[in-house]
Amino acid sequence: MARIAVVDRDACQPRKCGQECVKYCPVNKSGKVVYIDEQLKKAVISEALCIGCGICVHKCPFQAITIVNLPDELEKDCVHRYGPSGFKLYRLPILRRDKIIGVLGRNALGKTTMAKILAGEFVPNLCNTRDKVTPEDVIRYFKGTELQTYFSELYSKRLRSVHKIQYIELIPVYLKGSVEEIVKKAGINEQLLKRFGLDKLLDRKIENLSGGELQKLAIAAALSKDADVYIFDEPATHLDIVERIKVADAIREYTANKYVLVIEHDLTVLDFLADNIVIVYGKPGAYGIVSYPAGAREAINEYLAGYISSENMRIRDRPIKFETRPPERKASKASRLVEWTDIFIDLGSFQLEILASFISKGEIVGIIGPNGIGKTTFLKALVGEIKPAKGQISSIPRISYKPQYIRDIAVRNQDVTVGLWLAKEVGDYSNNPIWPDLNSGFNLVPLLERKMGELSGGELQRVVVAASLLKKADLYVLDEPMAYLDVEQRITVARTIRRIIEESEAAMLVVEHDIAMLDYMSNAIMPFVGEPGRRGFSPGPTDMRTGMNMFLKWADASFRRDIKSGRPRLNKPGSALDREQKERGELYYI
Repeated sequence: MARIAVVDRDACQPRKCGQECVKYCPVNKSGKVVYIDEQLKKAVISEALCIGCGICVHKCPFQAITIVNLPDELEKDCVHRYGPSGFKLYRLPILRRDKIIGVLGRNALGKTTMAKILAGEFVPNLCNTRDKVTPEDVIRYFKGTELQTYFSELYSKRLRSVHKIQYIELIPVYLKGSVEEIVKKAGINEQLLKRFGLDKLLDRKIENLSGGELQKLAIAAALSKDADVYIFDEPATHLDIVERIKVADAIREYTANKYVLVIEHDLTVLDFLADNIVIVYGKPGAYGIVSYPAGAREAINEYLAGYISSENMRIRDRPIKFETRPPERKASKASRLVEWTDIFIDLGSFQLEILASFISKGEIVGIIGPNGIGKTTFLKALVGEIKPAKGQISSIPRISYKPQYIRDIAVRNQDVTVGLWLAKEVGDYSNNPIWPDLNSGFNLVPLLERKMGELSGGELQRVVVAASLLKKADLYVLDEPMAYLDVEQRITVARTIRRIIEESEAAMLVVEHDIAMLDYMSNAIMPFVGEPGRRGFSPGPTDMRTGMNMFLKWADASFRRDIKSGRPRLNKPGSALDREQKERGELYYI
């Protein structure tokens, strides 16, 4: 076995602790096993001298140290390491022309690192942190494999690459001006502008675009480039299901006979788009291992089962299973928590109509619909931020509201630590019964000493969602809580939501575009249809079968169920099953 010792540099804070890792190491008498690097100002552990006792792991107050034994033969596959005692990445996906390779795995396992390596943005060090590694070294390292040819062409400039970044919120930070100016500079294809509905936004300032609009602009810019390698890092974030289908179709059409890599957490989109999928597993922040490729359906099912057969590796203690039958909506009048009459909201350029309905105690209501159709407007009316022009909503004693866009929370509290912000928002969170589940799934303890302004999009989402769920409320309202979260974290949110609702007299409203996650946690659905940006309509919460059929009929889409896992799978438009289900009017449960 080969031992790796990794120190999370974000979590490690020698100035704030008693340097317990140095003090308590039983073989550190010479000071060469564990020490504080003068340049890094972080702890470093010598893997050659470490005996793997694990004392430093348990003594570290910030949970910054990971020590694990891996098979010896895996070390020959080490592709990159971030300095001494830093994160290690093993293997890379093999890209093939005219094949879309999907990447599935938890955050902080090196997916973005592999994307940058395959895009040629930096040369991997092959886990040699002392000597400079050249492109020639990398080509020799992959001798006899398909990656040798790939890197030979990439480094000799015979392959041109395009990389659509993960955090599209950074675009307005680096680009200024109108959308029309950006379109001209980037040379974005006019057909893609119309296909994504961006032609109507040309006079808008780039900083005024929503997350979904920025996402479509970034994807259109990438597809407009004449490249050989296309890499898309989370292309579905902030897009509704209709837009996700459009984007997936465009990616497949515009990248024919090219090398394509797609990193995505939405299982429905990844299954619909990818030809083959690799699973990345390991310990977040410590090491990531890229599995061998498998067919899309097989790889996703193995991921959900928690066992990768090609690696003989169990990556999760229990499988993730979906209900194949629609849950019935059981709600008595006495159990109603909030109800409303017919509602009409007039915002001038946009009108929203909601039929009289209710939400009962114990219900988890998924809200589904395209962007700009009034979902967030309804939530704001529910929490009292918007007053309806017609109709009334019964008052709710306590509401916990997680807004759609959360970056302003970090801006307002940029110098406040996560621990202090959580304490201010929810009080003594560590004694809350759901804290262990949230901390385990979200890995929150290492973030507690970090400042809010330093958090990435995924880290900030985890913190804000956790704060919303930790509050004691009668109605929890979560607007897009899954954005930037990996599949494991999304399951944590779904399971925690179920636990809160099962153990309390509360109810939950969740706006989400990830169909698989809505299906996993909801027992009722509230569809929104209409004309985005102009008018919206919803019948209110309904049973899952009725609501999904209504929405999918409007969206002109249909889903089937995977026989093995029960997860929803999007049918190819115009396929035999798609036509058959549309004729029967059963677009979701079959």
